[in-house]
Amino acid sequence: MIAPKIMVVEDDEPLCVLLRYNLEAEGYQVEVITRGDEADLRLQEHVPDLLVLDWMVPAVSGIELCRRVRQRPESERLPIIMLTARGEENDRVRGLTTGADDYLVKPFSTAEFIARVRALLRRAKPETLSTVLKVGGLTLDRETHRVYRDDVELNLGPTEFRLLEFLMQNPGRVFSRAQLLDKVWGETIYIDERTVDVHIGRLRKSVNLGDQPDVIRTIRGAGYSISES
Repeated sequence: MIAPKIMVVEDDEPLCVLLRYNLEAEGYQVEVITRGDEADLRLQEHVPDLLVLDWMVPAVSGIELCRRVRQRPESERLPIIMLTARGEENDRVRGLTTGADDYLVKPFSTAEFIARVRALLRRAKPETLSTVLKVGGLTLDRETHRVYRDDVELNLGPTEFRLLEFLMQNPGRVFSRAQLLDKVWGETIYIDERTVDVHIGRLRKSVNLGDQPDVIRTIRGAGYSISES
């Protein structure tokens, strides 16, 4: 299963360690950034599945960063949890009005924090939590690691399974080789982009049975996507 990616923007080191530990224990991929300006640049490169944002971070405040995120089409629906020591009603209203989806006042329990993360992801990106994905005639079961096309079970390797899973989470959307490397293999893995072509080829052979139409689309100069029909 491709774990949801969560970005934490927080400059309190002990809290960063605590949040990372608990989020990773739940199976999420976590990126921690301590400055608002660095987070702003990173969010323009890569939009996570959820943003945990402290109100008072250096360089660019959390409230300003939240405003910028909401102004960009690629991140306007990004789920945001605001963390702050501010507990006054006016501050909470300001945070929510700026675009935060949820609000936690420090100190808070990690159990409540994790519960709110789960709830936001469930509402905003149910496909990251669903056990079974269905696109066209393909069915992918995350729990059993089985894939079917029109009720015929397919034999996929682990990398092809992850690649298909990611594409099925985003049917119709085109991803470049670089984006697929980042999303499927991970940012810390350094491999050639041509590796994507090899695994796309293997995936095609596995999912396209007989004279069935090719569900994997190649968009010249852009990348790959999976057809919704």
